[in-house]
Amino acid sequence: MPEFLFAEFAGQPIGLWMAFLAFIGFLLWVDLGLLNKKDGVVSPKKSALMWAGFASLAVAFGAYVYWGYQPDPQYYNSPDNLNQQAVLQYFTGYLLETALAFDNIFVIGMIFTFFAVPREYQHRVLFWGIIGAIVFRAIFIGLGAAVVNEFTWILFIFAAFLIFTGWKMIFGGEHEMKLEDNPVLRFIKKRMRVTDTIENHNFFVRKPDPLTGKVVLFATPLFLALIMVEVVDIIFAVDSVPAIFAVTRDPFIVYTSNIFAILGLRSMYFMLSAAVERFKYLKYGLSAVLILIGVKIIWNFGLYKGWKDLYGSPLVPYLEPQWSLIATLTLLGGAIGYSLWKTRHEQGHNARPAA
Repeated sequence: MPEFLFAEFAGQPIGLWMAFLAFIGFLLWVDLGLLNKKDGVVSPKKSALMWAGFASLAVAFGAYVYWGYQPDPQYYNSPDNLNQQAVLQYFTGYLLETALAFDNIFVIGMIFTFFAVPREYQHRVLFWGIIGAIVFRAIFIGLGAAVVNEFTWILFIFAAFLIFTGWKMIFGGEHEMKLEDNPVLRFIKKRMRVTDTIENHNFFVRKPDPLTGKVVLFATPLFLALIMVEVVDIIFAVDSVPAIFAVTRDPFIVYTSNIFAILGLRSMYFMLSAAVERFKYLKYGLSAVLILIGVKIIWNFGLYKGWKDLYGSPLVPYLEPQWSLIATLTLLGGAIGYSLWKTRHEQGHNARPAA
């Protein structure tokens, strides 16, 4: 076996990173190459089965983290029970990223409606959107890991940002995205030829130029929808990446929990887009989680570690990872349950179908 596979990157052998990416690539090939190679509307039942499949794989990977993973001690508070710490942080991160993906569902629905994307092509757009998300998350997480592990104090900035974001989610009003004014969209339209209508499932088509008659390459509205899905993921990564680094500093756990949550986003969209209004109170649970994680950073890295470094003994006890997991499950589960109970009489009335 080549020696470079055993060289370490971010605390883990390069071979492990390559094996994980190969596994994700295989899953995506099965998805588009076998299960969904033909255009068609993804039913809620099929999407629920797909999401259950991805969630089961995420749980199975958690079992690997517990029994087979070799955590790097530099990313953990204590050298004892490293695998237990890692698996708790992995599942906390996965749940947090999955919950944050709910906001994406709202905005993705707006994008598909704005560009009038037929339902049978939406899966294709989201598939390629996932490819981009895997790449961009790797870049953001790589940069974040380098900064956080070199300058631990940056976590206090993350804490302030998470507390501000959670507060804004509660009191900042409804989020509204005006696609017609989006600078990225305007930039692309000025510099690319774009067709007026969607051309089957193609992102690009060759057509005669109206002015010269020469056959040239045109982008389609489907490509613009894909670009905006990528832009939305980058915007949401600004929230999610600091949140996950507040849960764990292990880059491998950060990335894998992110990717498994992203893989379930497409199926979650088709499963929940028609009933997304029933989760109207989820944002309050999610905002509470973000504020709690921000406070936890100040508690663990300021009042515990910082105080201990300065005065020889901590001011407060260390908050172990299991408390983050319990709090995340309680707040998100409570918000989802309350949302479903409060909107139980609205089903069928305010449901918003996918575009």
